[in-house]
Amino acid sequence: MIQTVPSLLTFEEFLDWKPENGRYELHNGVSVEMQPTGEHEEITEFLDSEVTLEARRLKLPYRFPKSALIKAPDGKSGYLPDVLVVDRNALSDEPLWKKSSTITKGKSIPLVIEVVSTNWRDDYLTKLKDYEEIGIPEYWIVDYLGLGGSRYIGSPKQPTISIYQLIEGEYQVRKFRENDRIESATFPELNLTALQIFRG
Repeated sequence: MIQTVPSLLTFEEFLDWKPENGRYELHNGVSVEMQPTGEHEEITEFLDSEVTLEARRLKLPYRFPKSALIKAPDGKSGYLPDVLVVDRNALSDEPLWKKSSTITKGKSIPLVIEVVSTNWRDDYLTKLKDYEEIGIPEYWIVDYLGLGGSRYIGSPKQPTISIYQLIEGEYQVRKFRENDRIESATFPELNLTALQIFRG
């Protein structure tokens, strides 16, 4: 049976429509299938493993859901991050968590990581704005191919990890390349270089 999709979906319609298999996001009312490359998957899996191990080592109340959505403040978009770190203690205040594994509040998300694909503008523009507005304290953009615009990663373009920290309601960014050691407020003892992450 072929399932038809309306041209524009509300967030609630998207939740009802979204197939169990596959990775889908909602962008301004339009359903978008996310199909990462193999290299993208390797980096995502590596990062997920590293932050999971670090959270367990520090006995932090964090979970790492694979299919949870972040609902944008305007209600027209919902994102499925590559790596999502959720504070289990904050989930009781999330109105959509139990029914649809959806998060709406920044205090529930210590860290979100997006690995850049050809749709780099989504990560550097749209998601950056929405994650800041939600109040997510830390956001990493892992641009392993150096695809982002020069205003974001510099010129000449090169693989860059941009780590945004929420300070007084606004993101401040630090960039990491090659053998730079990553500096994360969420995981301050994480011992990784940008190059290690790019190699997955």
